[in-house]
Amino acid sequence: MLGKTIAKNIRKYRKKLGLTQVQLAKKANIPYSTYLNIELAYTLNPSIQMIVKIAKALGVSVDELIKD
Repeated sequence: MLGKTIAKNIRKYRKKLGLTQVQLAKKANIPYSTYLNIELAYTLNPSIQMIVKIAKALGVSVDELIKD
């Protein structure tokens, strides 16, 4: 599922940057609860707007977050 792939990749890039979940949510300018649901794959189809915000905050392309 795409949501699980995105979650795995977000976690990988977040840890690579040494950011906490709270820090990344703030950097992406999205509510922490929304971010957490995406990273934990509770939201299986996150909106493209959220994916774009998170990708920008991580300094990666959307493609990097959705590739398996």
